[in-house]
Amino acid sequence: MADATILVVDDERSMRDLLAIMLKREGYEVTTADGGEAALAALKGTGFDLVITDLRMRGMDGLGVLRAAKELDPQAVVLVVTAFASTETAVEAMKLGAYDYITKPFKLEEIQLIIAKALERKRLHEENAALKRQLHRERGFENFVGKSRMMLEVFETIRKTADSTSTVMITGESGTGKELVAQAIHHESPHRSGPFISVNCGAIPEGLMESELFGHVKGAFTGAVASTIGLFSAAQGGTLFLDEITEVTPTVQVKLLRAIQEREVRRVGDTRDVRVDVRLIAASNRDLPKAVAEGALREDLFYRLNVIPIHVPPLRDRREDIPVLVTHFLKKICGEMSKPVPIVTPEALALLERYHWPGNIRELENVIERAIVLGGGATLGVEALPPDLAVSRESSDVPLQLPESGLDLEATLERIEQRYIEQALARTGGVQTRAAELLGISFRQFRYKLQKLLRPVRAASRSGSPSP
Repeated sequence: MADATILVVDDERSMRDLLAIMLKREGYEVTTADGGEAALAALKGTGFDLVITDLRMRGMDGLGVLRAAKELDPQAVVLVVTAFASTETAVEAMKLGAYDYITKPFKLEEIQLIIAKALERKRLHEENAALKRQLHRERGFENFVGKSRMMLEVFETIRKTADSTSTVMITGESGTGKELVAQAIHHESPHRSGPFISVNCGAIPEGLMESELFGHVKGAFTGAVASTIGLFSAAQGGTLFLDEITEVTPTVQVKLLRAIQEREVRRVGDTRDVRVDVRLIAASNRDLPKAVAEGALREDLFYRLNVIPIHVPPLRDRREDIPVLVTHFLKKICGEMSKPVPIVTPEALALLERYHWPGNIRELENVIERAIVLGGGATLGVEALPPDLAVSRESSDVPLQLPESGLDLEATLERIEQRYIEQALARTGGVQTRAAELLGISFRQFRYKLQKLLRPVRAASRSGSPSP
């Protein structure tokens, strides 16, 4: 840190000048103060990488400067220098957080070495703090992007859930970000200092599932040449995320239920139980009540896991989030590739907003990455997007452009209106007043439009023909 900033505090001008000349020769930026009060004013005005202060000075002494520096910045690096060394003052200075304590007279080579080590320690601390902030952004709550009402409700549930130890069941289609929700809960919880272990239950062979989750002792079965602790014990003090929970075998589901209830696991082939302190989060892309009815998931296990349910909505149900997600992925991917962030044309953004996104967030991120790699220009237009985006399942019956032969405008608008009404009812669970609010119309207007859309169905039912 040859360009580091250093504050030198001493009421003796000769010592200030000596240190300032030496430090400037080493390439440091130096500020001097002729006493504690001047040092305090300098500290309040700007930050310094290192403070070197004499101990005995008129007015505020070196310990006062040390206290003030630490109050303004707990990570401040302070070096105390004095001609009056004693055990008591050395201990007091170190208790207050001094980096080191040097007595006069000293050799310039000695203080140069101590300064270099102190600045290196500060640099490593700052890099470590930056890395922790980056990991928290990548894995924690800050990585969530969305402004829709549905996602705001998910965010609020995560906030309320994080501080508890209750089990959580996350549902949603593939690619909606269920593991991201689990990571956010973990990184906002008291278990954040422990490990976050994620396992896809569908990827574990059926015969190894029990051993993978709970561990085994040497010789428990053919091929068990060494003992293993299992994922539950590996996640001790942290969070275990079980994705695709319905793929767990019925036998293992019984043991999983016991692990949740008793907070104990037993390794395969062992006779002893092991206590575990693990936050359990499960996820599935299936209809869980249907999975219970079909026997794929034990009912008692479902209720144990479903203490706090969180449903992550598909992207097609929160299209207002697509622009902010596009911006997020552009910045993220371009940053990783060291490329300038392109401007998305209105036509390209409109196409992204219209597409039905069967692969959800994962598919959108892949599309943006492909466009960045293949586009490479200052703008990202329709030509950079996959051709199949223009053939959206939900918008194929609504022309993107006016056909040469023209169209039936009223019929087309009616189809669009019907689609939005259906989505509003689905999003609100059939509550018409809330659906009307989502569409920005009065309840009377909504009821009239709904009745108008239902007339063809009723007429077809009366005539005995199947409804469309």
